[in-house]
Order: sequence, then structure tokens, then C-alpha cells
Amino acid sequence: MVNPEVRTQRPAVITYILSFLPIADRKEASLVNHTWYFAAQDSLRQENILYNIPATSSSLAAIESLARRRVSCVSLTSLDSSTVSRDVIQAVSCHLGPHLQSLCLRGSSLTETSFMHLLLACPCLSSLDLSGCNSLFMSGTLLSKPETIGQAQRALTNLQELNLASLRYLSDLSFNRLTGCAPRLARLSLARCHLTFGFDPYRGSSNYNSSALLSFRNLLRFLKEQASSLRALDLSGTSITSPAMRSLVQVEGLCLQELVLQNCRDLSNEAISLLCTHQPHLTALDLTGCSELSDQAALAVSAGLRALQSLCLGKLQRLTDRGFLGIAELRSLQRLDLSECSLVSGSELVKVCSAPELRPNLASLSFAFCCLLRDSSVLSLARSLSPSLRVLDLSSCVSITNVSIQAIASHLPRLTVLRLAWCKELTDWGLLGIEERNHRREKDAGPQFSRNFGNMGFFLPPLQNLEQDPKVLSDSAWNESQKQHRASLQALEQLQELDLMACSKLTDCSITKVIRFPALRRLSLSLLPELTDASLVAVARGCQSLERLSMSHCGKLTDKGFIEAASSLRRLQHLVISGCSQLTGQTLEAISRECRQLKSLDVSMCHGISMADIALFQAQLPLQTCVQSRFVGGADLSFTL
Repeated sequence: MVNPEVRTQRPAVITYILSFLPIADRKEASLVNHTWYFAAQDSLRQENILYNIPATSSSLAAIESLARRRVSCVSLTSLDSSTVSRDVIQAVSCHLGPHLQSLCLRGSSLTETSFMHLLLACPCLSSLDLSGCNSLFMSGTLLSKPETIGQAQRALTNLQELNLASLRYLSDLSFNRLTGCAPRLARLSLARCHLTFGFDPYRGSSNYNSSALLSFRNLLRFLKEQASSLRALDLSGTSITSPAMRSLVQVEGLCLQELVLQNCRDLSNEAISLLCTHQPHLTALDLTGCSELSDQAALAVSAGLRALQSLCLGKLQRLTDRGFLGIAELRSLQRLDLSECSLVSGSELVKVCSAPELRPNLASLSFAFCCLLRDSSVLSLARSLSPSLRVLDLSSCVSITNVSIQAIASHLPRLTVLRLAWCKELTDWGLLGIEERNHRREKDAGPQFSRNFGNMGFFLPPLQNLEQDPKVLSDSAWNESQKQHRASLQALEQLQELDLMACSKLTDCSITKVIRFPALRRLSLSLLPELTDASLVAVARGCQSLERLSMSHCGKLTDKGFIEAASSLRRLQHLVISGCSQLTGQTLEAISRECRQLKSLDVSMCHGISMADIALFQAQLPLQTCVQSRFVGGADLSFTL
């Protein structure tokens, strides 16, 4: 007989054990029985998950199920003025409202009455997303009645994050009414709103309640009132000017930690210098697409923002390596995004990172579309950042070769994300970790491992019948070589995302041997014309945690490959096989039979698949649930209710 005390503790023990497993394994474990199911929910920490609930009649039962889990983060999609939307709002208000802390209504067309009904049912809100909800603000009457203002004040008293991005009809009047109900705001987004900076509609008046426009002068008033609590501000896509920036950063008592200014094309180097002088406590700064900025702005950031942890300087066409002369001062920097900086080669960053006492502990680095990046820089950075780097994006760095991929495999074994899309010089030899022989060498010399990667300098013993083409490398020879050498891509055992799209020289030879990652969840092998069913089957068997797979325009894939691979893709949720012209309805039949968690499928330009095949597929594999969910931090997740 089981001790009752032990019985009550068992779910807690299971929860603790499951907390050590990857997300995909926890989801599989939740299917054992009811005890394991609810233990898995606890181990996934419900407060960190955002549930996407579409406005459909099938959502109603799911909402009641979510209420039993006391979920706290919800996103309602496709809301409008229909009866179904009103029923969904009513159900959310009744069952989820008392526990909700985060509510996202992005892009909804709900009425003011429905919004107020929903808002008043959520007294614990700390985050509210109204981005793109233009119907709410079109009339200008939101919160215009005294009784509704009082109710909203009670509902939003604990609100800390407010997203008002992309609101076409937001005015000073509606902004003041809404923010006046939230006295503790810490994060505010007005990205892509029509803020007026040069025109002063008030001419000295202190009554900032225009119903026709949203003015920077009124925003300044708000910042002065909430300077003590506001920590994050997003003004991306606005026409903020240097004089406006001067006024903003000098607001008394304002101490920003995060500032996002993407695509603010009127900002000058002088404005960034002022920002760094008056807001030295910033930990995150995003200047992506601020096209007037140059090296001077980057130098000002390095000199003035010593606490910076995240810096995004993407799409700055005037930025050169000279702008990073002072980057050694950013000792706390963890994320650096230099994507689409066409004049940056990484040479200054290499110099800084080569000195252990100077280099930052970068966890994420992006050089995407930096055409000047060379193998030598990748090799140096890989060696220097080995202890800390987890995310590396080298997409469209067209000059890098196999030397780079072998450096990454040798020195960055802890990578979780690697993006190499459109790096067309990569070949099978690079992924296999083998040095390609020179044509002038004797044929029987065999391929050699490079001596250029730290302690990985082993030579592969000569192999009989091994020609210049690595396709003849037998499985036994490959396995033998791996006992001595770990410089192949397979050394990245912790990979969760890999993008090899359009690396067109890759073939089955490398894909079948090295794409074996138990924790891999996202993989793109699109636009690899030489891949066959052998690669598909090998990937399916070697990466059974895959949730997203893209193999579009791989013209040699056939139904036979999918029939054999489908049984190993049980966790697949998103599949892209567009442009695979040899596929027919048999592929859809295999997927519908084995991939029961599938949420989306792209078969566009698959000429062998008819509309009748698609209709049959939809009948065999209807939506499992109307609720999809994702981690607030970005990782996708879904449950069958």
C-alpha cells in the first residue's frame, strides 16, 4: 500500500525530474498519464508561456481547460465585432481574467465595449499590448466617460508594460487618458506611431489634449511625470530629430535602461553622443537602420555606455571597423548585432577579443550580410569567444569557406544557434571536418584533417579508393576518423537551430553523416539541389526533436523518402517543402499518419500535389487544438488539450 504522503509528493518529484529535460522531451513525457501531464505543465513554468487563442468557436472549450491551469499570459487573435469574438472575450473574462498578468490584443478589431469588458475582468494585468488595434482609437472616445476612467484606473493600477505601436489614430487625448490610468509604467512602445516633432500645436499652452495628433511635446510631459518609473522606451520608425533627442535624454530624473530607435533615419551622430552622455545606465540600445549614423556614433556608445549588455547596429552603411576602436570598454556586452554593415570586416573586434583581459563575454554575435568578413576573422573570434558564445549568425557572408566552418566546429562546441544561409563556398569537406586535397597531390594521399584548429590537428589515415570527391567516404572510414577528430559540424552537440539554406555545394555525403543533433529543433536545408531521400531519412533519424523543418526546392526528394522518414518526425510542427516537384499525395498521407502534431505545411509549387490531396490531408489531420503557445522569450511550444 502506497503511503498517502508519498502519493501527494509524487507529482512534485516528477516535476523536478522533468525540469532537467529539453522542452520537446517534457512534452513527450506529458503523454504518459494525467499525473505526468500536470507535472509537465508545472515544469514548463506557466507564468512564462504566452497562449495564442484565435477567435473561433472551438476556442471556448480550450479556454476552460486553460483556466484549470491558471495561465497568466494570453494573446487573443482575429478579434472583431462578430458574435464569436464576443463569446471568446466573455469566456476569457470569466475563466482567465482573474489570473491574467499579460494580455496581447495585437492587430485586433474589437469594439470599445468589448475591450472595456475584457479589461475590467483582468485586475492583475502587468503587460498590455494594443499594437495595431486601430479600431479602438479611431473614434477618439476611448475612456471618455468618467465612470469608465475610474474602472480602468483600478484595472491598470499595476500595469508596467504598454505597447501602443503602429496605432494610426492615436492622439494626445487618447494617449493621456490611457496612460493616466497606469501610474507605474516601466516600459512603453510608440514604435511607428505618427509622432510630430517639429510642429508645436499648443504654442505654450499646458493643455496637451489634442484629439487630432500625437505630439512630442505631450510625450515629454508624460516622461517628466513618470521619469521615476519608466525604464524602457521604443520610438522605432518615428521621425525623431536631434533637438528632440536632446530634450528627451535630459528629462530630469529619467534613467532609461533600454532604448529602441530602429529606422529613425533623422538621428545624427551628435544626437547619439548626447544620449550616451545623459543616459549612461543603458543596458540595451538598438540603432538598427539609423542610416545617418557612422563611426562617431559607435565610438560615443563605447565611451559612454559602460553598462551596455545588448547593442544592435545593423544596417548602418557608414559604419566601418574604426567605429569599434573602443569596444573593449563594453565589458558587460553579451549581444552584438552588426548585420548588413557592408563596410565592417570584424578586424577591430578580433583585436579586442584576442586579449583575454579586454574581450567581452559575448553570447550572441551577428555578422549576417557582412561581405567583408573573412575566414581569418572567424577563426580568431571562434578561438577567443569559445567560453561564452551561444548564437552565431554568418548568413550571406559570401567570402567565408570551409576554414570558417571547421573553426566553428573546433572552438565553439556550446553553440545553440548557427546560421550559415547563402554561404555558397561551404562544401561537404567543411562539414565533415576534412581538409580538401589539392588536385596536385597524389590520389592515394587521402584527405587530411587540418592542423590549424588548436588541439584538433590529426591526420586521417590514407583511405583506399578515396578520390577527390568526398562522396566515396565510406561509413566505416567516417566512423574511424571521428574517433580521432572532432572538427566536423557534428561536434556542435548542443545545437537547437541550424540554417544551411542555399549552401548549394552541400550534398548527401555530409548531410547524412553530420546532421545528427538530438536537441535540434529548427533546421533549414532549403535550396540544396543535390539532396536526396538519403539526407531526409538521415536527418529525421538523427534529429528526432525537430519541430521546424524547411527543405523547399530540394527537387530530388521523393515520396519514398517521406514515407520512410515520417515515423521519425513525430514532434514536427512546421514543415516547408514548397517547390519539391516530385512529391505527390503519398507524401501528405505519410505525414498525416505519423506527424500528428503538425500545425503548418507549405506545399506551394509542388505540382504533383493536387487540391484533392490537400483536402484529404486536412480531413485526416485537422487542427489538434485551437490553442497554440510560445515562450514569452521566443521559443515555440504547443499542447494538445
